[in-house]
Amino acid sequence: MFMGEYTHNIDRKGRLIMPAKFREELGERVYITRGMDGCLTVYPLEEWTSLYKKYSSLPMTNPDARMFMRFFMAKATEVEPDGQGRILIPGSLVKEAALEKECYIIGVANRVEIWSKERWLALQEEMLPSYEKVAENLTTLLD
Repeated sequence: MFMGEYTHNIDRKGRLIMPAKFREELGERVYITRGMDGCLTVYPLEEWTSLYKKYSSLPMTNPDARMFMRFFMAKATEVEPDGQGRILIPGSLVKEAALEKECYIIGVANRVEIWSKERWLALQEEMLPSYEKVAENLTTLLD
């Protein structure tokens, strides 16, 4: 399980240190792709395999399924963390997520999200006032 919020700087080559608390669970191979809301999402092998099976079973006759799979898979890449726990994020994903110096790395249960400082702080400011209402609305999904 991934949880917590950490900050690390991305270097000019696109390398970003994964928090020590995440490294063991992420394992020797991770999959990174575009996430939702302007972040990047990092999955350990087991979670990626599970998602891949679910998503590849979507009907290709459905236009939403085709579009989602294109955008989700087109930017996906397999990455091996180096000896220092850094992952190399492809330039296209760095650009897409607007990653500059300081990045926020957050644990979200079964995945890790990477956010630019600006996007993460803006999202918190926007969403925090409605946090309790959102939580209340979600209870119907859990029943």
